[in-house]
Amino acid sequence: MPNALIHETSPYLLQHAHNPVDWLPWCEESFARAERENKMVFLSIGYSTCHWCHVMEHESFENELTAALMNEHFINIKVDREEMPDIDATYMAFVQATTGQGGWPMSVWLTPRAEPLIGGTYFPPEDKYGRAGFPRILREVARLWREDEAKMRSNAKKLLEQLQQQAAAVPNQGNIASERVFGDFLDACEHSFDEEFGGFGAAPKFPRPTLVRTLMQLIDRWGSDHPDSQRAWQMVERTLHAMADGGMHDQLGGGFHRYSVDRYWHIPHYEKMLYDQAQLADAYLDAWQLSQDPLYRDTAEKIFAYLLSTMRDRGGAFHAAEDADSLPQADATHKREGAFWTWEAQEISQHLEPCTVLIFSLAYGIEAEGNARPESDPHEELVGQNTLFRAISPATLAIRFDTTEEEISRTLREATHMLLKKRLNRPPPHRDDKIITAWNSMAIRALARGGNIFSRAELSTAAREACLFLKKELWDGRTLYRCHRGKRSPHPGGPADYANLIGALITLHETFPADEWLAWARELQQRLDQQFWSDAHQGYVLRASLGDRELLSVREDYDGAEPAPNHVAAIHLQQLAVLCDEPRYHTRAEALLRGGSPLLQQHGFAAPVLVAALDLHERGIAHWKIPLTETINSYRPRAVITQDKDVIATLICEAQHCRAFDAINDAATCISHK
Repeated sequence: MPNALIHETSPYLLQHAHNPVDWLPWCEESFARAERENKMVFLSIGYSTCHWCHVMEHESFENELTAALMNEHFINIKVDREEMPDIDATYMAFVQATTGQGGWPMSVWLTPRAEPLIGGTYFPPEDKYGRAGFPRILREVARLWREDEAKMRSNAKKLLEQLQQQAAAVPNQGNIASERVFGDFLDACEHSFDEEFGGFGAAPKFPRPTLVRTLMQLIDRWGSDHPDSQRAWQMVERTLHAMADGGMHDQLGGGFHRYSVDRYWHIPHYEKMLYDQAQLADAYLDAWQLSQDPLYRDTAEKIFAYLLSTMRDRGGAFHAAEDADSLPQADATHKREGAFWTWEAQEISQHLEPCTVLIFSLAYGIEAEGNARPESDPHEELVGQNTLFRAISPATLAIRFDTTEEEISRTLREATHMLLKKRLNRPPPHRDDKIITAWNSMAIRALARGGNIFSRAELSTAAREACLFLKKELWDGRTLYRCHRGKRSPHPGGPADYANLIGALITLHETFPADEWLAWARELQQRLDQQFWSDAHQGYVLRASLGDRELLSVREDYDGAEPAPNHVAAIHLQQLAVLCDEPRYHTRAEALLRGGSPLLQQHGFAAPVLVAALDLHERGIAHWKIPLTETINSYRPRAVITQDKDVIATLICEAQHCRAFDAINDAATCISHK
């Protein structure tokens, strides 16, 4: 018999609707029941394409004995973090503050007043991985509540008050950060840069497109002949080439998986997120404009092809994600990570001619026993499997096979086309078909830019149609809503949704000025200011509440998987100030820069979008364009100051996306779940 989640629309909640756990959604009534029954709340937060969310569900939430423990002692609540980022951010702040790391699934025990007391991420079904087993924790927490409820309530209240005090800390009210920020940012990038394999940091390695985009903007600031620009370009070029060549890039179908579990960009975590596709498309567009390297154009084009062919909803907007896990074959009973995306060597031999098999196998690193290093596959899900990556270039293969590079490239194109057709016959991974406003806004911006830069009207049209969907389905004239799946979700949008959509509308205005996108952008900006601005925080805040009671207000200020809304807004406010000739927008942008000044001066590496916004402020740039006939090696990109309010060109540092944890938290997520 299904539980209460059967009435929800979130794919993540529906995945748990047939668990033996008596799950409830986040609402006042759920907490009122906890108060009536005098039980603690067990809050589980995740998302539908989360690998370790699936693992914990299978190990614990589908287990009858564990479910009985949960139902006996707790009121159990499920939250989709992508539907309710405010709730997620509140309890993630608690988990990170108390454990030093975060991730999903997030597991938190609360009082009936939603005050957090104990938290963590994934818990195994028994003691292992250096973690206490989930049933043991359930029994211990229940015992503590039974024996000393008053003390637990008091402690939880104090913990929430401490979080509220920390979140309410008034930022620096002084001057905007200085010129030194840019040099410090470059130094931090150099310190973290992997000289051998590209990217920033060690394994697990995340794409971090905001970093490379800001480095490219600083090339314009310093001029291409400046030593700092040359160093910045080395890091950008090495990273973008390595990612495009690696297994994190879907070599058959286009688009990128979430991150690389190793430093080589070889074995990825296989889920695909809409926000990654949008941000990486923007980065490769920037790099192509700077260098004319065909690899960059090809990579961006394949991202767009993936979005339009696979992720596009019938209504014109885009789905949220594809799962990492899928069934290895139709009659299988258990899903495996990477099953849809990987290949056995013998399977490739069955589909291609012998000579083509040899060329393809050398080109894409195919090995008879599989090509995953043991350290990249600790759970041995990839034994015998091959993740495609560009191991040997067509030029080298042409020499080895005494033929032309063109012939090798033709052979590889035909082989990849054939294997892609065969892959489509496999059981597909689950797709989270929620339409999330913020993530769609990122995709709209990237598609609109791609349409302009590549002169491809179909990309611009797709961007326009997606935006029309958002306006029709997720905007009621006063409130922007967070997501849609068959119908509009009741959850209002947050700063991330407003800020990203405003940025997308500014980009669309360039291509479709008659559509009045700019007027809607101004209307959304007014609502963003009214609903989310906080003088105390000197920025926009994400407010989590239970009924009329506010739990926590969070000023998001780190650019990680998704850039912070305050940083996105600091850019588009400067754009609006010029386009609309309204100084108040510029004044608000300066307030955001002052509020972010301590972060810029101390940890600019964690806030690359804000670094880009500061550069715009310092140079007074409203219009940035690179002639397509020039390259980084022969041309010094120039900043063009314009007051033409009917024209807005592509800013190289256009806002990325919102909601964020910095690279450290991204890494902690992976470490705790991988």
